[in-house]
Amino acid sequence: MIEIKVSDEIREFCPDFVGAAISAKVKNSSYNAELWDEINKIADVYKSNYTIEEIKKIPVIDATRKAYKRLGKDPNRYRPSSEALCRRILRDLSLYQIDTLVDLVNMISVKTGYSIGGFDADKIEGQTLILGIGKEGEPYEAIGRGIFNIAGLPVYRDAVGGIGTPTSDNERTKIGLDTVNLLVIFNGYNGLEGLEDAVNFMKSSLLKYVDADSIESCIF
Repeated sequence: MIEIKVSDEIREFCPDFVGAAISAKVKNSSYNAELWDEINKIADVYKSNYTIEEIKKIPVIDATRKAYKRLGKDPNRYRPSSEALCRRILRDLSLYQIDTLVDLVNMISVKTGYSIGGFDADKIEGQTLILGIGKEGEPYEAIGRGIFNIAGLPVYRDAVGGIGTPTSDNERTKIGLDTVNLLVIFNGYNGLEGLEDAVNFMKSSLLKYVDADSIESCIF
């Protein structure tokens, strides 16, 4: 398990933050029909229970948005990834179909409200990640977005630079079909509430859909 540290600046601005990480060996695939059956069922339930305006009131999403505001970032312009996925469902747009690992992470993000970073652990430089705050002009290539302004966003950095924010992860460490060592990170800006259940759901889903083994987890 890669060590994850939380900087003093995050502790100052986001005192309720609690994160969780899971590492596992996995077997990715391009598509899993059984997973998509579950995704579609979750989406149908979601549409029957929420409106777009109600998404912001979900505790973990609300806490993430408030953290952005404290850090000086507009959460309506830089939406947490979980909120963006949920809004997509309520606009009657299907979730993106990328590959089984990415689709699984997106499903759990919708189900739990957590913005979840998903990384190919073999692409991370060094043995430590530090959660800090993005700086002006800091280089960052977001997945599907190109060059991305992370100033004021919480960001995980390895020995080279930023690899993940609650809005978008970095191209450099993204999951691919060849990913065998997975790292996922839950961003809990409302503390421990709901975090254990979300982690357990992730673990069971990894076992079910990507034949995961050597699963380890930690709270940080």
